[in-house]
Amino acid sequence: MRAGDAAAPGLEARAALSRRRALLTAFGGFCLCCLPGRPRAEALALEEVGPGVFVRRGPNAEASPDNADAIANTGFIVGRDGVLVTESGGSLADGQWLRSEIRKRTDKPIRHVVMSHVHPDHCFGAAAFAEDGPTFIGHHALGAALEARGEYYRKRLADVLGADKAGSVVYPTLGVTEGAVIDLGDRTLRFTAHPSAHTPTDLSMIDSGSGLLFTGDLLSVGRIPSLDGSLNGWLKEIDRLKGFGAARAVPGHGPVSVDLAPALADLARYLGTLRDETRRAIAADVPIEKAVGTVAQSERAKWDLFDDYNARNVTVAYKELEWE
Repeated sequence: MRAGDAAAPGLEARAALSRRRALLTAFGGFCLCCLPGRPRAEALALEEVGPGVFVRRGPNAEASPDNADAIANTGFIVGRDGVLVTESGGSLADGQWLRSEIRKRTDKPIRHVVMSHVHPDHCFGAAAFAEDGPTFIGHHALGAALEARGEYYRKRLADVLGADKAGSVVYPTLGVTEGAVIDLGDRTLRFTAHPSAHTPTDLSMIDSGSGLLFTGDLLSVGRIPSLDGSLNGWLKEIDRLKGFGAARAVPGHGPVSVDLAPALADLARYLGTLRDETRRAIAADVPIEKAVGTVAQSERAKWDLFDDYNARNVTVAYKELEWE
């Protein structure tokens, strides 16, 4: 049964909803992925993964004072007429580091800054580029998502990093509704705004100069994916990404570039397991409190931070799938 088919949930359904709300409350209501956690220091370095394309690999770790939330893959693309920042970074300090690295390599104007989705490790470095006056590019739903979550994320980052390093909420000045093209003079960036998948705010782009697909967290390699949108939607968008014609991609987390097909296959395996085992748990009337400890456990050894995120992924999947 789908949610729209029922007039109102019965007593058992309301009890299940109450259990689910309690679990979500324990996680602060919002996805807490990439917010402060255990310290882990990592060296920062950029690699040139294509002509004029520089990417920094983030560690598979939580945000901490040691890493300043510099945990996502971030970088920039240099075109004839200017620079496009592929991700802003996870904090003001992270964005300032990236901006200094850009200035070591080029004095061309920084014209565009991409924020691929709402999670703080991908958008809180944006304030470091305010002085450049760039166009801040995001999904058309990103502004509303930041309005709802941004101040909460900022306070959490400031508690751990300090207000001077955390940064401020920056809103997109260009919201992509379906697609958009940015011209850097000798190369173009083609953007796609995705339906709800990893989050409701996912944006991907393809660089014509290198052929690379920048997926944001629609693709995570090695680090467990965090479900904050639609599980069924994410599986559909994996098929869509396959059809974009790119052979290699820059994932939101993991190596600076990967062969797209096998990386998507690994992601689809985990998400498919999460979907199928959650459906079986719901069909067998397994309460959500038990399902979070049993669903997708066969994937545990395959992903970093599995124990930190899988239970929440099960919770979000349960919420989506129980009314099918």
